Amino acid sequence: MADTKQVKQAERRAARLAKQIGAFAKAHGNAEGQLEYLGQMGTRIVLVGDDGAWGDLVAPSHDIAQSAAEKAGITLHESFDGEFAAKVRTGPYEWTRMAGIQVGGPSNG
Repeated sequence: MADTKQVKQAERRAARLAKQIGAFAKAHGNAEGQLEYLGQMGTRIVLVGDDGAWGDLVAPSHDIAQSAAEKAGITLHESFDGEFAAKVRTGPYEWTRMAGIQVGGPSNG
């Protein structure tokens, strides 16, 4: 009985994540993704839209992340490199957060 409840919870979680992935894809002219294992925290779903926008979601397990991506119908990449990584477009916020703080730039805070 507990297994059935866990399966239903996992299915609901995957469906919610798929809905969020679909909304991102719709807002950004489609999307592609990559799954990144985070250990006990779960799996990170990295999304990149056709317009270069990016975002991420965290699923409690790799199986749920995989299921959500499949339900959303996005293409998944094995790694975040090459042509896939080159699609990401960053703006001033990301540059100041990633590099600006280390080189004395504005803190964005």
